[in-house]
Order: sequence, then structure tokens, then C-alpha cells
Amino acid sequence: MELKQALAEIRKDERKFNQTVDLLVSLKGIDLRRDNISLISTIPHQFQKKKVCGFLETKSTLVHTITKPDFDKYKDKKELKKLVTGYDFFIANAKLMSGVATTFGKSLGPSGKMPSPQLGVLMQETPETIKQMLTKIENSVKIRAKEPSIKVAVGKASMKDEEIIANIKTIYNDIINALPAKKENVKKAMIKLTMSKPVVVEGI
Repeated sequence: MELKQALAEIRKDERKFNQTVDLLVSLKGIDLRRDNISLISTIPHQFQKKKVCGFLETKSTLVHTITKPDFDKYKDKKELKKLVTGYDFFIANAKLMSGVATTFGKSLGPSGKMPSPQLGVLMQETPETIKQMLTKIENSVKIRAKEPSIKVAVGKASMKDEEIIANIKTIYNDIINALPAKKENVKKAMIKLTMSKPVVVEGI
């Protein structure tokens, strides 16, 4: 069914809370040991407030900050786990990246939260560059395939259909471009609300 029609279908399952709209893409012909499907999509309509933490040289009023002297605290596995699960994104001053990799890499890497040059590494640490990075993060969605399917939040039920559709199309096209054989690697695409059944979508 067409995207707008599919959206109308899942909206029949409205609840008393603001459900998340998810895009599910089933993959085929992908070997995740060989094909690393990991990307960041910049969406036209923001829908989720992100919790961001920064590994910076000096304390910032713009973001929760961890400076070099604080690193030792996170050798404690409980503190490290609390940090990694407590934030959606991490940014870092480029000068601290080797220390970040050593102290936090084993936890941030597998969770897909390691600061990257694509989104998260600051070449200059100023209020302006931090603000720019935070704005970019607010309009970004991380996409990572851990199995032969991708599930990614694309919006909220309270948003207009046009906004959700624009986000879906952007994210879907970015996923296609990240696949080795593009659309040939897609088995099917579906959308759903948090509490609804998935509906198959054609021709995104």
C-alpha cells in the first residue's frame, strides 16, 4: 500500500500517549560480518530531543561535559554503563579522541555511540562549534543494522502526515544508498506505531 494510505491505516491504532512511528526495512543478500550497515541520516523534521554528552577540554554550559581528569572515574564498570545508557549521542574534542577510545571505546563502540568524524568530533572547541554540532545532532538519526533488518524511529503520531512522510523518504533513501546492491538488498519495507501491527509499504 502507498505510504499515505499505510500511515492512515496505522493511525487507526491511536492510543492515549504520543506513539513513535517506526520504519522497518527487511534486508536480503546481506552478510553483516562483511557489510557494515551503519549511517547517520539528516531528517527534515525533528521529533526527538537527544541527550548529548561531551568529552571536552573545558567544562561547557551547553552540554554535560566529561574532561580528561574525569576519565579515571569511568574505569568503574557501573559508572561506565550508567554513562553509556544515559546518553543518546557523544561528542568529543579531536585532541581527546585517543583517550576516549582507550577509556570508553569498548562500551561506546558496540552501542554505536562512539563520536565519529561524520557526527561528533570537534576540530575546534568553541561555544559556536558546540552549538552547531548539537543542532546537527537534533536533526540526525543513527541507523545501524545488527541483524538482516533495520528498525528506526522516523517520527511521532502527533506530527503531520507530510512531516512523517518526508522523514521516512529521507531515511529510506539514505538506507538504500548505504546498501551494497541498493534496492536489490531490500526484501520489504513496513511502518508501524509503537503499539500497532506493521503495514507493508510500496513505492517509497
